[in-house]
Amino acid sequence: MSTPAPNPIQRLIGDRPIADRHRALIDDCARRLESSDAEVDGGLPGRMLRALGALSPDSATLAAALVICTAHATDADGSGEAPDASRTDCDDVKALVEQFGQVVRFDQRYVPDSEHRAEGLRRLILALIEDVRVALLVIAWQLARMQVARDVDTRRALARETRAIHAPLANRLGVWQLKWQLEDLAFRFLEPEAHARIERLVAEQRADRERAIDDFMKRVDETLSAAGIRHEISGRAKHIYSIWKKMQRKGLDFHELFDVRAVRVLVDGVADCYAALGLVHANWQPVPGEFDDYISNPKPNLYRSLHTAVRGPSGRVFEVQFRTFEMHEHAELGVAAHWRYKEGGPADSALEARIGLMRQLIEGSEDNESLVESFESLTSEDRVYVLTPNGDVVDLSQGATVLDFAYQVHTEVGHRCRGAKVNGRIVPLTHSLANGDRVEILTAGQPRPSRDWLNPQAGYLNSGRARSKVRHWFRQQAFDDNLAAGRTAVEAEMKKLDIADAPLDEVAAHYHFNRIDDLLAGVGAGDLTASQVAQAVLRLRPEPDTAEQALPVRRPEPGATEAPGSEIRIEGVGNLVYQLARCCQPVPGDPIAGFITRTRGVSIHREDCRQYLRLADQHPERRIRVDWTHRTRTRYPVRIRIEAWDRKELIKDIGSILAARGLSVSAMSASRGDVPEAVVIDLTVDVADLDQLSGLLDRLQAITNVTDVRRVK
Repeated sequence: MSTPAPNPIQRLIGDRPIADRHRALIDDCARRLESSDAEVDGGLPGRMLRALGALSPDSATLAAALVICTAHATDADGSGEAPDASRTDCDDVKALVEQFGQVVRFDQRYVPDSEHRAEGLRRLILALIEDVRVALLVIAWQLARMQVARDVDTRRALARETRAIHAPLANRLGVWQLKWQLEDLAFRFLEPEAHARIERLVAEQRADRERAIDDFMKRVDETLSAAGIRHEISGRAKHIYSIWKKMQRKGLDFHELFDVRAVRVLVDGVADCYAALGLVHANWQPVPGEFDDYISNPKPNLYRSLHTAVRGPSGRVFEVQFRTFEMHEHAELGVAAHWRYKEGGPADSALEARIGLMRQLIEGSEDNESLVESFESLTSEDRVYVLTPNGDVVDLSQGATVLDFAYQVHTEVGHRCRGAKVNGRIVPLTHSLANGDRVEILTAGQPRPSRDWLNPQAGYLNSGRARSKVRHWFRQQAFDDNLAAGRTAVEAEMKKLDIADAPLDEVAAHYHFNRIDDLLAGVGAGDLTASQVAQAVLRLRPEPDTAEQALPVRRPEPGATEAPGSEIRIEGVGNLVYQLARCCQPVPGDPIAGFITRTRGVSIHREDCRQYLRLADQHPERRIRVDWTHRTRTRYPVRIRIEAWDRKELIKDIGSILAARGLSVSAMSASRGDVPEAVVIDLTVDVADLDQLSGLLDRLQAITNVTDVRRVK
């Protein structure tokens, strides 16, 4: 009984190991491809699998490639919709296909028309890729699409994408096997006459050149081994696009080039580099003027190596490079990486680290598991890459909002910003951006920044640079306008935090303002916030006293103790039990004082609490100094009053804000206001500290129909 012939997919996969969880998916894709009208061997599936085959893919990558090819089974050039990842139950394959779809949507939609845009788009793609295997899929897919394209316009469009994005990406990741094929095809499609000329000038066929290199490498290997120099040797035949590019860059004729055939020798130490160079020069004739010593005189990017050219067998010229293993690692994975000095561009240590790990993963390592973990940690780098409507890539810090984006584009765009669309959908100005978002800013005719943008609790701006631009705008406005705006903001902050008799003269001196008016104008100009003024008031407020006498603070002995895990430090005594007074409900940030009770330990009050002042007046000897320990694991109940015009879903909006901050409500009541349309809502909310309370009050105040929000005793 004869064995059935393997189907085309089986032949392409060969004897590569397939994980059990992927086998059924691969077999299903193979059957669907076979039953379709698609050309497998010479079409997209065969081309993509052959391209991946040179990179030793795992079974998840193979399965993802087949899912992608199956989705495009009837496409002539793979230009259809992105594959549907929901077709598979394998989570790892689904993640690869989803990321692949996200990346190819960008590189097909935004073909850059300048090197600046191309560099931005390459950075965006690297930021989008969370798994190095996605990069391999994207590169192999683009090569397969170019190989099967027949229409001239399609070929040129693919070639422009490839030259701008995919070939440099393959270069950065060290995927040399596919890089030269991408570059040569793009060169052939975009400049067919120049490609044909170089092809004619290369008298030898590629196979002949590679045989010549193999023969020369064998002779060099024998020479160095006989001298006892431990080494590794590798060679390559320079491809057509690389030859043409060097001719253009150096203004040389083809016959003046000496590195059409190149060999690299890696040795243990610097002395071995020079020894190996001497042996090669002794056995083969050096080409005059073609020696460069980048070890004694490194390039500006610290690239180090010895370069020479010699005439080998049959008079053929070979370029030979000598470097140590350490120099090679630095050149391939460090700041002197090949892509850096070939392409240029600003330094970016996080991006370089990411690329270096990608390349190590592609090349294989004994400790791939730890490399994968390192790469995954780099995917959460502190940069976000987003797109303008024209396809320009804007680089922002992690957590940047659409308003940060507006100021990054241009200061005037930020000043005039009134709204924004992200991926075609209207979003608030506090919306945080993610990699790949397409952002459109809606502007007004006149600049009109809001002072609320400077409030860190409001969440409008994450960038210090953007905040400084807003502050500068307000500083240029009239003093009287800033004074009025600052006074309004400070009074509102004091009211909502239930702070009375604020010593603003001391606060002004604390912040180095000559007058209270200067302090308030500074708030209006954005030099500081009303919340900072309120915090300073609480710090600088004098200790409470009564009309009859000042109440001295009890200080039995120096030093202070606190209970393990406690939020309160009690000065001078042992580990006392304490409780927060219900009458004033202090929270971290409030000035506090302690009163020793007879049966319940120390009762903690706000310093201005009326009940505390009465007790302290009656028993001054039982006062004790306490303060917060800056631990905020505990939540503190605070009463908040919201006054609003009643409407549908008002309570829902309030609850959404509380839920978004992880705050719980321990009590709630509502009643009608002075008029039937008004409502008063009292909440008891558990907060961590005064900063969190202030931010909560700001957000509640911003709810539609809310007229007033404040803390109440």
